[in-house]
Amino acid sequence: MDTSRAPLHVTLISIGALVAFWSLAAFFSDDPSILPSPALVAAAIAQEAASGKLWLHMSWTLWRVIMAFIAAMTVGCALGIILGLAPRLNRWADPWVTVLLNLPALVIIVLCYLWIGLNEVAAIFAVALNKTAMVTVTIREGVRAMDRGVSDMARVYRMSPAKRLLHVIWPQLGPFVAASTRNGLAVIWKIVLVVEFLGRSNGVGFQIHLYFQLFDTAMVLAYALSFTAVMLLIEYMIVQRWERRANAWRAT
Repeated sequence: MDTSRAPLHVTLISIGALVAFWSLAAFFSDDPSILPSPALVAAAIAQEAASGKLWLHMSWTLWRVIMAFIAAMTVGCALGIILGLAPRLNRWADPWVTVLLNLPALVIIVLCYLWIGLNEVAAIFAVALNKTAMVTVTIREGVRAMDRGVSDMARVYRMSPAKRLLHVIWPQLGPFVAASTRNGLAVIWKIVLVVEFLGRSNGVGFQIHLYFQLFDTAMVLAYALSFTAVMLLIEYMIVQRWERRANAWRAT
């Protein structure tokens, strides 16, 4: 049994306590323009959902999250494995990875828009580039932590590079890939909102920018919490289940 994850009833009670605290804070502030109540935000969500705007903008944001996530994980995993297996190459590439890891996301987004233009390619590329370095570092450390005895056995049996990757390297990297997935989704969707806030004409980030200009706090919270709920659903229904499977070997 995985004791690191809270049971469902504990999660629901915790969220209920958070909503109760929010309700009290909204009641005492007595200013919906600053802190609207949960009921007011729920009404705003229902209004946008009924009009179809909520689903349209959330689908655009989710599409960008998925595309950027796939790109970042693919490139980051490949680079991490290569750098982990090639120490000499890693010594030369490590400063590049460190610079990219510490470069502010806002700078990368602005530069991509300036160099590529205000389009979907720039938006997705900027988000993926922000996450690639983090995936690379995580997977590289996973390669370094592999059981060298298993790798030596693969060499003794003269396994091809493709078979070594599939049967020796990749299974041992499961927990590290799972960790990159969880962290990646948590970071990427936040960066996507910034990308949409700065230079797209649709998406949750664009709507937040719109209602920010109108000083409509309820609508800002409505879009932010709606997409947060979607990402939490993905976290609990998909990512955590896969992470448990990836870490199952630790219990054996």
